[in-house]
Amino acid sequence: MILRKHDRVLVQGITGKQGTFWTEKMQAYGTSIVGGVNPKKAGTVHCGVPVHGSAREAMAAPGDGSRGFDHSVLFIPPLGVKAAALDAIEAGAKGLSILTEHIPVQDVMYVLAAARDNGTRILGPNTAGQVTPGECFVGFMPAFNQAVFRTGRVGVVSRSGSLGVLVCLGLVQAGLGISAFIGIGGDPVIGTHTAEAVEMLDRFETTDAVVIVGEIGGTMEEAAADYVAGMEKPVAAFIAGAAAPAGKKMGHAGAIVSGGKGTYDAKRRALEEAGAVVLDTPADIGAVVRTRLG
Repeated sequence: MILRKHDRVLVQGITGKQGTFWTEKMQAYGTSIVGGVNPKKAGTVHCGVPVHGSAREAMAAPGDGSRGFDHSVLFIPPLGVKAAALDAIEAGAKGLSILTEHIPVQDVMYVLAAARDNGTRILGPNTAGQVTPGECFVGFMPAFNQAVFRTGRVGVVSRSGSLGVLVCLGLVQAGLGISAFIGIGGDPVIGTHTAEAVEMLDRFETTDAVVIVGEIGGTMEEAAADYVAGMEKPVAAFIAGAAAPAGKKMGHAGAIVSGGKGTYDAKRRALEEAGAVVLDTPADIGAVVRTRLG
């Protein structure tokens, strides 16, 4: 699921304002954008790549003999995500980055079930995307800003895009760099959970340490602690929402504590018992990771 420079990327919703802006940014950075989708503009060229009527058409389009596309990133309004995602899944996409938030939950569950049946990895909904510094990115992360995404050997997984950027900035300021950033999204129902992203980074050959940026709500961080306990690579974590009262949603749809589950204390305790260092503030991330790396 960690995107590499050779992966071929389709942009669904490429002709819209955001789709156009970020497609140009992705192309300039090195992402291999091979086409886009807009049924109303099929047959045209936008951002220097062909626009198709569907993802299935894009997959079957004649080219250089390579597979049509590997990964699709969706700049699609909430009520159109289900149809667009199913189109890409049925076309044979290996992975999807769904940036959209406020998608009906029943639509998300339908898409995730289809993805599971077809072997497609879903990132999001409500993800800021992913970055492999020095190679490529998808979504709307400032991969092109060297102060945030300098190439290095620390992998970062985050439910929050903005907190993820802050943590990456702190790592770079400490003289470290980023091997890969995975934004899993802040919705209650998402395709890739924290534990799965941590395992990806643990297995990624250029990663020497992993940082988890979590928040209250749900039990993903506790589940990730089970995997962290068996890791040899050092792990640091920051959990947002320490002062949030029970039953209060804090920013993300998934950041809500209910029935005594998903609390800050439970997440911190699980990660610390697994051997991770849990920070009180993200400002300490650089110093802590440098120390853990020796």
